[in-house]
Amino acid sequence: MSKKITQIAIYGKGGIGKSTTTSNITAALSEQGYKVMQFGCDPKSDSTNTLRDGKYIPTVLDTLREKSSVKAHDVIFQGFNGIYCVEAGGPAPGVGCAGRGIITAVELFKQQKVFEELDLDYVIYDVLGDVVCGGFAVPIREGIAEHVFTVSSADFMSIYASNNLFKGIHKYSNSGGALLGGVIANSINAPYAREIIDDFAHKTNTQIMEYVPRSVTVTQSELQGKTTIEAAPNTKQAEVYRSLANKIANHTESKVPSPLEISELREWAAKWGDYLLALETSTIKPELAANL
Repeated sequence: MSKKITQIAIYGKGGIGKSTTTSNITAALSEQGYKVMQFGCDPKSDSTNTLRDGKYIPTVLDTLREKSSVKAHDVIFQGFNGIYCVEAGGPAPGVGCAGRGIITAVELFKQQKVFEELDLDYVIYDVLGDVVCGGFAVPIREGIAEHVFTVSSADFMSIYASNNLFKGIHKYSNSGGALLGGVIANSINAPYAREIIDDFAHKTNTQIMEYVPRSVTVTQSELQGKTTIEAAPNTKQAEVYRSLANKIANHTESKVPSPLEISELREWAAKWGDYLLALETSTIKPELAANL
């Protein structure tokens, strides 16, 4: 009997630090002796760069455009600590659906039973979360991912994207879709940022997996084309990523979130906006904080 492969999808708004977070989770899991594949599902095809010294790899869709048939091993490349790296890719600019690469790549790997052949412990999908539709919804809709996590800061548009993701999970939950593991709170330095993301998690019936601070260590590492785990393994930031990876590795129970309707989300955000303005102008009133 073959061992169980844990498949995880990590979503997040573009530019929120989703790929940075995913790559450091992958690197930390590999340190623990797990066999891991990172599956980049962003048309930019840059998910796995920091696992391979900043180098891009040929994508599944690019390779299919060059060849009539493709073997999965043609588009799998090894990176830091033996991690398997794949980039689904996207269509030619201005043509077709950006999610097509995910659909095509997932089908290719499923048909050729690559995950089982490589004896993987984890497959981690790094998925653009601005729009949860079409191909981008495949890991959720098809139940490919067992657990879904979202990377979000305390900024409204990041929270908005996460709330949309929750709607997608909620929609497909009754037909075998993936469930939500929790929120990875990124770029959390100010106390109010933690309060905002905590409140959002509470309102939507989920949990915070880890608070990841913004750190110059991450920037320095990425300028070298590496994860923080590889470039700065003894730093506090690396320990935060290891803690997050351990929590994800030990996570067993995901659930259906309770997304907010847009009117509820706007009302919630407006209250926090009033609170922060009052905090900044030193006119905060106890009843204002109590009503959040």
